[in-house]
Amino acid sequence: MNAHANLHKRKSSLIADGTNHAAFKVRVQFLCYASMEKILKQILTHFFVYYKTSRKETYVDSLERKDDAIADNDNNEEKAGEEDDASDEKNKPSTRCFSHGCHLMEGEMNHGMEDYVFAQHKKLNDYDLGLYAIFDGHSGRDVAKYLQNHLFENILNEPDFWENPVHAVKKASKTTDEEILENIADWRGGSTAVAAILINGVKLIVINVGDSRAISCKNGIAKQLTVDHEPEKEKNLVERRGGFVSKSPGNVARVDGELAMTRAFGDGKLKEHITAEPDVMIKKIDDDTEFIILASDGLWKVMTNQEACDCIKDVDDAQKAAKKLVKEAKSMGSYDDISCIVVMF
Repeated sequence: MNAHANLHKRKSSLIADGTNHAAFKVRVQFLCYASMEKILKQILTHFFVYYKTSRKETYVDSLERKDDAIADNDNNEEKAGEEDDASDEKNKPSTRCFSHGCHLMEGEMNHGMEDYVFAQHKKLNDYDLGLYAIFDGHSGRDVAKYLQNHLFENILNEPDFWENPVHAVKKASKTTDEEILENIADWRGGSTAVAAILINGVKLIVINVGDSRAISCKNGIAKQLTVDHEPEKEKNLVERRGGFVSKSPGNVARVDGELAMTRAFGDGKLKEHITAEPDVMIKKIDDDTEFIILASDGLWKVMTNQEACDCIKDVDDAQKAAKKLVKEAKSMGSYDDISCIVVMF
């Protein structure tokens, strides 16, 4: 009887233990699930914190890189031949009003007028363009006239002009020179060229081949934008190409004793010793820029850059300013053809 009672007691105890074990097992499973949920929440929390921080750092880095690029561009702005992306000016209206005037006068050299001028304001591909150029011919006017009719056309027809203007201008200049040598002046006759392309009133592309010149006036101070391609300055270029520089005849340095410049369109006879490759500079027109002047050497032979700026600093009309400059150069003793363009802002 006692044995049976003990057996029943043990059985009841085992049943109770089994029940407790099941409850314990469920509790353990619940705790495991709770722990896993907590861990998962912690992982997700760390992930989102990292993700947001990473994105912020990437964004800041991108801004810093952008700022560095802008700073680099500003630092390189003064260098001839530096490329600048003109696409950022697309679809933007001109931020500054601008006007132009031009004037030219035949000299006393008894060879007829050999200077040609191009000055035009036009819309193209949503850009507001000012196109300006002085072409100073020598040994005839045919090359200068051809440049007046075709140089800007060839430049703007280059497919990569808006993305890579420096490369496009140099390529178009080479093409134009080849056309001249083949069709216009295969042996004798040539021309210098100083040109400017003003984009939306805020960006200026300056192009120079030869000894004509472009300057700007900012806060009353003259700044030369181009380099005169003279034989003494580029003697090494001439000699590397197999030519020489001498001051005979006269006292003017000349390539092979003939040409008083090292870069020109045409001049097939001397083409092996000179080049038509232009200097190309990209400038920003800021609020302090008052005007720019493009002129042939008939003006610069008798007038300094600052004298030219001072001459028209109180003139508020571009056409009147251009006429005044030409008249002043003539009164100062210039006997060459004189041509001038003034662009006012």
